[in-house]
Amino acid sequence: MRALRSASFVLAALAAAAQPVAEAAGDAGEAAFRSLYRELVETNTALSAGSCTAAAGKMAARLRNAGYGDAQLQILAPPDRPQDGALIATLPGRDASLKPILLLAHIDVVEAKREDWRRDPFTLVEEDGFFYARGASDDKAMAAVFTDSLIRYRQEGFKPRRGLKLALTCGEETPQTFNSVYWLLKTRPEVLDAAFAINEGAGGELDGDGRPRALQIQAGEKVYQDFKLEVTNPGGHSSRPVPDNAIYRLAAALGRIGAYSFPTRFNDATLGYFTQQARLSPPDVAADMRAILADPQDQAAAARLWAKNPGWNSMLRTTCVATQVEAGHAPNALPQRATANVNCRILPGVAPETVRQTLVGLIGDEQVVVSAEAEPSTGVGAPPPLTAAILGPVQKLAQKMWPGVTVVPTMSTGATDSRFLIGAGIPSYGLSGMFHDAEGSHAHGLDERIRVQSLLDGRAFLYEIVKVYASQKD
Repeated sequence: MRALRSASFVLAALAAAAQPVAEAAGDAGEAAFRSLYRELVETNTALSAGSCTAAAGKMAARLRNAGYGDAQLQILAPPDRPQDGALIATLPGRDASLKPILLLAHIDVVEAKREDWRRDPFTLVEEDGFFYARGASDDKAMAAVFTDSLIRYRQEGFKPRRGLKLALTCGEETPQTFNSVYWLLKTRPEVLDAAFAINEGAGGELDGDGRPRALQIQAGEKVYQDFKLEVTNPGGHSSRPVPDNAIYRLAAALGRIGAYSFPTRFNDATLGYFTQQARLSPPDVAADMRAILADPQDQAAAARLWAKNPGWNSMLRTTCVATQVEAGHAPNALPQRATANVNCRILPGVAPETVRQTLVGLIGDEQVVVSAEAEPSTGVGAPPPLTAAILGPVQKLAQKMWPGVTVVPTMSTGATDSRFLIGAGIPSYGLSGMFHDAEGSHAHGLDERIRVQSLLDGRAFLYEIVKVYASQKD
């Protein structure tokens, strides 16, 4: 989507949103939303025993009851993986020449063992102001909100200028087995084609008193890539050691990698993140953030930030770290083989092969073979730009809902399905309006949770912001 022509249009579009935010947060449809959310969360979609297709079918039924026809609803899955279905639902726009906005959320969840949880992980429990269940936050919160929003738009007769496309997908948590977004981009790219996408990847921070402090918008994420280091050797009897030892060679290679720091580099998201974070941080931390903004190669400031928060270091540079080592075949034999896995999180826009070549150069030993492990990818894309058309409405709506909150651009150091979209040339932004306290959501862990108020606020925020985006001019 091209940049907004003038800031005044942002205000106009925001004012044109159909319903005041205060009303949206407590409207009569909240009970219906809670029912939808519960049904989705309590449908097991874990890889071992669940079915995304079942969950997608239940959401499709709710959309059909709201007036969506069969032509606007489809569940897509590979013939050999019928349980991994993705729901695609569309609300056509008034201007068919404009690409739609993609509302993306995955409905699969990480495995959860009942014996490890204090509560049944597949029964939604509301307790002490929180919802608890596997997927309560990651990512069925956004999936439920997007589905609910499409129902509300249809019931209200909202006719967006730019169409809306909902994709509830499967396999985000287990991409090495199957991933809907990757599969659809390879087999049915028109299904996900969009001007831009809104996905998971960013939430909000609460202060110590539970007040919204910072609202994040994610623009870009690091690329996940594993590299295998391998050394082979004839070996021999351990009573007759020789200078050429596979373990020693591998250890030396890992030591050189461990001692190296990739150069720091900013993009739109990280530049915005550290600029805004400096305004929220204690004076000593803020000073280092401003120093690194003024000189990205100020390694002393970067090192202090790293010591304060490893996540800040990860946002500033590509990182590579040894995660697994395997060597030798017997305690009384010289090793014939030694291997290690080095996990790299690569800054967006940098090709994995470039990083591999850097590792080869650092190691400086031809007997250490460095190879890239397979990772589903649609390409390496540059982080999407934070244009006025994207950032402006978020800032305006955030001030309307949470006066005084700071909007903070960010780049994810982990991975979401946005990496596939960005690699395919579809800008994808992480944006939820759902705030967490310092303890977080426990996503992927025990007793996953989300604040009830945060979920309802996110429902109100996403409902409004999508309307604004869908009503914008080019």
